[in-house]
Amino acid sequence: AQQPGTPLSDQEYHQFFKFLRITIQASTACHLRELYGCKNSLVQRLDEYENHGVIPPGPICSELPENPFFRNFCTFSLYRCITKKYFLKV
Repeated sequence: AQQPGTPLSDQEYHQFFKFLRITIQASTACHLRELYGCKNSLVQRLDEYENHGVIPPGPICSELPENPFFRNFCTFSLYRCITKKYFLKV
């Protein structure tokens, strides 16, 4: 364990910036979704990419006790954006 206040090691910096880049990319995708909606072709391509080429039809089940079902993938994705749980899966 490193001493508090000391810089990260090279490996720790790599992990830190890797996570930061992924989070910024997820945040950007959410911003596009909020601006243009789920019918936008770019947003749909991102959704297809995330789901191996096919946007899942609804309803979408989740392991979230407060929200076990979502009407469709768009609603689920919007929920992830609003709550900033970018990497939440169903």
